[in-house]
Amino acid sequence: MTENTGGAQDVVLRTTGLSKTFAGITVLRDAHLEVTRGEIHALLGGNGSGKSTLIKVLAGVYGADAGGRIDVQDISAPADEWSPTVARSAGLHFVHQDPAVFGPLTVAENLAIGRGFVQSVGGRIDWPASRRRAAEVLERFSIDVSPKTLVSNLRPADRTMLSIARALQDQEGAHDGVLVLDEPTASLPAWEVDILLAALRKYAAAGQTILYVSHRLPEILELADRVTVLRDGVQVATRDVAGLDERTLVELIAGRDLERVFPERPDTVSDDVVLSVRGLSAGPLKDVDFDLHRGEVLGVAGLLGSGRTTLLRSLFGDRPADSGEMTLQGTRFAPRRPSAAMKAGIAMVPEDRGSEGLFGSLSVRENLSAATVSRYWSRARLQHGRERGDARDLVTAYGVRPASDVPVAGTLSGGNQQKIVMARWLRREPVVLLLDEPTQGVDVQARSEIYEHIRRAVARGSSVLLVTSDFEELAHLSDRVVVLREGRVAAEARGDDLDPQRLTELSYLSKEISA
Repeated sequence: MTENTGGAQDVVLRTTGLSKTFAGITVLRDAHLEVTRGEIHALLGGNGSGKSTLIKVLAGVYGADAGGRIDVQDISAPADEWSPTVARSAGLHFVHQDPAVFGPLTVAENLAIGRGFVQSVGGRIDWPASRRRAAEVLERFSIDVSPKTLVSNLRPADRTMLSIARALQDQEGAHDGVLVLDEPTASLPAWEVDILLAALRKYAAAGQTILYVSHRLPEILELADRVTVLRDGVQVATRDVAGLDERTLVELIAGRDLERVFPERPDTVSDDVVLSVRGLSAGPLKDVDFDLHRGEVLGVAGLLGSGRTTLLRSLFGDRPADSGEMTLQGTRFAPRRPSAAMKAGIAMVPEDRGSEGLFGSLSVRENLSAATVSRYWSRARLQHGRERGDARDLVTAYGVRPASDVPVAGTLSGGNQQKIVMARWLRREPVVLLLDEPTQGVDVQARSEIYEHIRRAVARGSSVLLVTSDFEELAHLSDRVVVLREGRVAAEARGDDLDPQRLTELSYLSKEISA
């Protein structure tokens, strides 16, 4: 039963004793959170820390355990009675990493979704009035686009801001309720991030309360007023951001001092060529040549559209090459489908783990055994005991949290989902491991663990082709980097050139400048 607490107060959002248990495992324990009006309050924690669970409880997607309470403005309710309807009426507005806008529709049409179109006599849509109303919303939120523009033509940052404007458009001004942003910058390039952060500062200055979730620590230090850190489902700190630095935040998140996020790079790499590619053309790729050596991490740098993902998909048989020759361990290699690549010893962790890497509705155990089911098939029956034992060993080895093979994989945090996908492929001990943005949306502690697993796989004899937009990651994790520009190998970096700034320069140089 909800109550009206009456009267405005500085604390706009408060949770008291908030807990959540799944299948007997407590993933959020006794969380106390207070967010004040006009504040940008960051919520941090490693993957599996409970922050995503807390957000979903606030949204009413998950029902909390009995005993807690949620207060938002004038609405107060027991946490186990909170629902999407109560959350909406209390003024909670959610914008997720995928802003859920509709590309084929115009800006005005996107703003009308949920609110409804302005109608004329007879129930017909009054398009001029709908566009005028959209223009007023766009002006209020300082979004410099036309109501007639197709959303597919907007920059990523503008799509996110459009999603924010759609969530807040019916408020009195831009300062009522609480705007909850869950990883809004995860897929944005740096300059787009700056645009979005500038807009959020403006909203907060106008009195808008913002609860902000992000793995990007420099962004938190630049944007937030206060930060709450969760670890293993427990709230470990709430601090003013003033006076904090990145190292302190890492220690709060991880519970220890991470002296090195990146593992040591071996001094030498074998001269043995495992994979040779000559004249590969596919989609944007044009006449690509390179060799991958045994036990090597070969990074692939390049801007969006340079052909990085197409390269990996061609090697995995998901996007067969149009021309060119490849050899794998000295044998001609031309996979026409992923099953052929897998049989040859190729494994791939795709960029979009949600739709391509994970079976979200299946259990952790079923996900871990998805690429090795045949080894459990005996006498026309699946040996579930062996499968269960192996899955539990993998959960422990890869630090999946909660430490159980039972939960539905889609309910786990992004970092734990990624560990499951990595474990599924690495258990096959692949000849070549293809990694496409393996740490996207993953916190610093889980990222460090993933790096260690990559290096261990390399030490066991696997070779890695690594695609990532994080030039620091490329520079520290790779033994060598090839740079794709407009579908061609434009440069190679090794030794002293394995530097984030140098890789950025090589990726952004135009053809004329580099000639």
